[in-house]
Amino acid sequence: MGCCQSSCLTETHPENDQSRQQQQEHRNHSQAVSGAGPDPAVANGVPSFSEFSLADLKAATNNFSSDNIVSESGEKAPNLVYKGRLQNRKWIAVKKFTKMAWPDSKQFVEEACGVGKLRHRRLANLIGYCCDGDERLLVAEYMINDTLAKHLFHWENQTIEWAMRLRVATCIAEALDYCSSEGHPLYHDLNAYRVLFDEDGDPRLSCFGLMKNSRDGKSYSTNLAYTPPEYLRNGRVTPESVIYSFGTVLVDLLSGKHIPPSHALDMIRGKNIVLLMDSHLEGKFSMEEATVVVGLASQCLQYEPRERPSMKDLVATLAPLHTKPDNLEVASISFSEELKISCIYDAYAVVYLDFFTSSPLLLLPQAIPELKNDVPSYVMLGISKYEEAPPTPQRPLSPMGEACSRLDLTAIHQILVMNHYKDDEGTNELSFQEWTQQMRDMLEARKRGDYAFRDKDFKTAIDCYSQFIDVGTMVSPTVFARRSLCYLFCDQPDAALADAMQAQIVNPEWPTAFYMQSVALAKLDMHKDAADMLNEAAGLEEKKQRVVKGS
Repeated sequence: MGCCQSSCLTETHPENDQSRQQQQEHRNHSQAVSGAGPDPAVANGVPSFSEFSLADLKAATNNFSSDNIVSESGEKAPNLVYKGRLQNRKWIAVKKFTKMAWPDSKQFVEEACGVGKLRHRRLANLIGYCCDGDERLLVAEYMINDTLAKHLFHWENQTIEWAMRLRVATCIAEALDYCSSEGHPLYHDLNAYRVLFDEDGDPRLSCFGLMKNSRDGKSYSTNLAYTPPEYLRNGRVTPESVIYSFGTVLVDLLSGKHIPPSHALDMIRGKNIVLLMDSHLEGKFSMEEATVVVGLASQCLQYEPRERPSMKDLVATLAPLHTKPDNLEVASISFSEELKISCIYDAYAVVYLDFFTSSPLLLLPQAIPELKNDVPSYVMLGISKYEEAPPTPQRPLSPMGEACSRLDLTAIHQILVMNHYKDDEGTNELSFQEWTQQMRDMLEARKRGDYAFRDKDFKTAIDCYSQFIDVGTMVSPTVFARRSLCYLFCDQPDAALADAMQAQIVNPEWPTAFYMQSVALAKLDMHKDAADMLNEAAGLEEKKQRVVKGS
């Protein structure tokens, strides 16, 4: 597993004394920063902040495959975000910084540990980091349902309804207010791409914005038109800058478009609220609520930082809108051809009115109507509730399979020695004429290779087995498998994979050939392919056992 057991760091098998000393410095420093770990009152099952090894993150992201990139603005941002999956099947998001973005490892660890202490249901929480050589990576909870930008600007089936937009605004304001109260008032480059949706469709604020893209890097990667004016003047981010950026997100929510703040302010001053509103809402919004949100956006986008509201003020104004019931809904119902009634719902009763005279016909006690925050977010987004697919059941592994799954080369060696050449039966049919002196020399080379293999003299074994293979008169899958293991012991996984594949060509149904490929693939950090190959080998063993039992 990539996650360490301490609250912040664990040793990640350093290759030399210098890196071992560096790891110890990281451990000492981060323990001082992180304290006793996350507050259990807000952790809600989120893993403790910890260090991950680079190997674990490579395995989780399929060696940082381009197929795993999830950062929608990746072509502009210097640091990409990948999705990955740990061995415990937990999905993660991994932000990979450019080389030397944080040359001072202590500073990187300090900032990461500070953010790692935060735990809130409105955050996509930071759960770990990696600091290996020049590599600097952050690990966070992965949000499966894309970004606000995707749902707002690039939607396919339906646009985000008004009540959901209010929910997004409120939740992000709550997240920023929490971070500020915990000593993290600065958020870098707040925009619609930083707002994510979890498996329930609930909005979360990405924790990655709580750290800059580099020690001395810019805090804003967006167009200058959306950048706080004071940042353009002095290059510094302040809590008031975050309020300005929050105002741009409010404009996005109102308009459904990425309108420059100056244009939005012109429309607000001209009292063109209807023109500002997203036409895809088709008028299905409360003008009263929209007027309040427009007013907040206008205050947030004020040129002078001191004229902008505080985050607590924003939460205090938005929260009542988010939780407010739809107090008045009118629906027509018909009881008969002769009598038509209109039904007005208020917070406490249902009053039936005669359709023609508007005189009350009936008054019934009624519970308070459904609150907006009672509707699940995934319903408002128009998506299905995410359900984790059950894992593909792994086939039971033989001793050889178990050894390969844990990359235990010594155990594999013992099994190959014990099996000798029993699996080579039928792979060679030699005529009498082929038993020449050359043949005897070739078999003698294989014999010397077997002695060296048994005695764990793997370099000699490679030389002897190569003499046997190069003659080409006989082909032996066992020799290829044995030389493959020798290459693994000599840290040559590419050559080991090639030999394991040759063993499969000689005997396509031989499980050992697939097992050896799985080990070589794992050594090459191709862990998904390694797992598939391991499962395929186990399937061949099952098939072989069924044939034996049936005979």
